[in-house]
Amino acid sequence: MKYLDEKSLLEVGIDWEGLTDTVEAAVVCLREGETAQPIKPYLRFKDLKNRIISMPAYVGNDFDVAGIKWIASFPDNIHKGIPRAHSVTILNDANTGKPISIINTPLVSVIRTVSVTRLLMRHYFKHTTLKKGKVGMTGFGPIGRYHLDMLLDFFKDADVEIYIYDLMGIDPELIKDFGNVKAAGSWQEAYEDADVFVTCTVSNAPYVDMAPKKDSLHLNISLRDYTAEMVNYFKGGMIVDKWEEICRENTDIENMHLKHGLQKEDTKSIEDVVVDDCIKDMIGNGPVMFNPMGMSIFDMAVAKAFFDKATAANIGVDL
Repeated sequence: MKYLDEKSLLEVGIDWEGLTDTVEAAVVCLREGETAQPIKPYLRFKDLKNRIISMPAYVGNDFDVAGIKWIASFPDNIHKGIPRAHSVTILNDANTGKPISIINTPLVSVIRTVSVTRLLMRHYFKHTTLKKGKVGMTGFGPIGRYHLDMLLDFFKDADVEIYIYDLMGIDPELIKDFGNVKAAGSWQEAYEDADVFVTCTVSNAPYVDMAPKKDSLHLNISLRDYTAEMVNYFKGGMIVDKWEEICRENTDIENMHLKHGLQKEDTKSIEDVVVDDCIKDMIGNGPVMFNPMGMSIFDMAVAKAFFDKATAANIGVDL
């Protein structure tokens, strides 16, 4: 059994294009019925804003792996000087059940999250271009910092300015090497006139209540940032990864469902985007919003990709 930690994953390296291919292949598995993925339970105790989430899944085709991610999210950890998220991923041989790897780092989850964002962007920008424009982002913890890395890579050939806002402030050292990255003084400054807007916060209450720029793309990664009334701006342009996963746990989608009657049939799924190219009919007809709850098939696919590369390169510890 191979043990991998954060250092091991970084030694393997982060190839955003390749990782996007990985999660796209997992979406194809989903459409073809080559997955098993129970609704993930949330374990809560003591302070109920904290949770530990169990995420088991099987992914078939070339992945042919089963596994589970066990991830804790404790938002107040940032005030204690320790990371908000802690997780362990276990991979099992799909034919024998034998554990083949333990990956002890939340970086798997971060990379999966960013890769799914990039997958949506890949399909969106197949049908439109952003040669010059503005990208806004709120939240600059680990999810936000890796999103910035991905955005800089994705828009490397475009004249794009990126405005980032974080309640805790932005460490100038983290952005000093990028002339097109600026610290915003408020979320409104990052949001206003943004062609692409990304939420990477730990917010437990919605605050985004401004009309979006016409035909903008909104990547609602942290899921609890938009007021329920914002649903009116995104009619015909609402995308989720999986409705049954995301319409719960006080997400923006659930609140839009409960308060304004948003239904599953009013949304498109990541399968519809990747396999059916539904996004081409949304572009030019108003802003588009993507809401990914996070599916464990993506965690297993990304973990397997790192496991395979680590094994080939003799990275990690054999137990």
